[in-house]
Amino acid sequence: MAPKIIELDGRTGEGGGQLVRVAVGLAALTTQPVKITNVRGNRPGGRGGGLKSQHVTSIQWLAQVTDAETEGLSVGSKTLTFSPRRRPTELVSRNFRIEADSGAASTLLILQAILPFLLFSGTAAAGEDGGKEEEEPIVLSIVGGTNVSFSLSFEYLDQVLLPTLEERFGVRAERELKDRAWSLGRSSGKGEISLKIHPLPRGEALHFQPLPGRYLPSPSIEAHDEVKSVDVSIITSGLPQSEVQEHLVKHLGHLFPNADVSFKVTEDSGDVARWYILLVAKSATGIRWGRDALVSMPKKTRSAGIWAGQVARQVCKDLYKEVSLGGQVDEHLQDQVVVFQALSKGYSSLPRGDDTGEQSSSTETPLVDELGTLQIRPGGRMRREKAVEPFGHGSLHTQTARWVVSELLPGVKFFNKGDIVEGVGFTLS
Repeated sequence: MAPKIIELDGRTGEGGGQLVRVAVGLAALTTQPVKITNVRGNRPGGRGGGLKSQHVTSIQWLAQVTDAETEGLSVGSKTLTFSPRRRPTELVSRNFRIEADSGAASTLLILQAILPFLLFSGTAAAGEDGGKEEEEPIVLSIVGGTNVSFSLSFEYLDQVLLPTLEERFGVRAERELKDRAWSLGRSSGKGEISLKIHPLPRGEALHFQPLPGRYLPSPSIEAHDEVKSVDVSIITSGLPQSEVQEHLVKHLGHLFPNADVSFKVTEDSGDVARWYILLVAKSATGIRWGRDALVSMPKKTRSAGIWAGQVARQVCKDLYKEVSLGGQVDEHLQDQVVVFQALSKGYSSLPRGDDTGEQSSSTETPLVDELGTLQIRPGGRMRREKAVEPFGHGSLHTQTARWVVSELLPGVKFFNKGDIVEGVGFTLS
């Protein structure tokens, strides 16, 4: 008997492309048919509704490798049906090139849609002695944009997302930026990122590894004491790099006086309309918080130096605000890890806090210790969320991701406004 199709309203919660990527990505992983109506229905005005090139590109690839039947798979389509028929473990090829139509189509958002599928496409199995055969990696090139509005950048992927997935979930993915492409300024053609992804062996699940010695956030700790170092990436044009660096060092020194500042990337963007700055704060316990700015220098700017100082000050203030929430992830990282928490075996906790001022942590809140075991303190309690709509702490993107995950993986359980997740321990034999 064919599985029942899961129907989602694309206007729910965040109501944008993330809902589509998470839903179709999990549908491909679990071989469940899904139908999305009102695709990107909360994207009025210039950003429009319906599928964009980056969505079509990732879904076309997933449709090809899963032999899926599709309806409405075209740019602008507001209704999409995706019915996969082959599992990830049936993936034969280990080398792929995925190319979007435009340099404005984010390579990183394409990766977001297909990464869970690739992680479970392993063909090796555990040996009789408990050891594992050598798993052949998947080599992947994605062509499109690398610095695109409303998308994470390659630098964020490289310095925040993938290191966190490796440390907390054991995800292994080598990556390289081949060519950069922007959605700002003059057309820069297409960029390219290259990845070598190491799938899990068949029958193996993801496992969450908590931070050593730090289980839940501590809002009582001052941000400038928490941060031990800040990594800076600057890709700009129109001013000497040294001048931009001076502005950032000044503001970071004021906000994080005990932190070492190092410059990871300094690069000329080739166009004064293309500016990108990423700050990554790190704690002694291994937490990463990222904050960035993708902006264009106004054409009528009277003083490029003053404008650069304003941009630097704002991104530094944004980073300080993020750290001050006392969480273990930043706003953008939190919604990216929901899928991996849901797929993992057992409990996980990666709270952020809430911009409204409500904090996730409490002396009465259950926690996940360094062994991955749920510990309930005296007076603590677990409150399971119903997950019938977007819910919990964090951004609307995070709340929506929890809802979509619950629809595709009904066995996942969320507690205490999403701060504690009991994953389904997904495996493929």
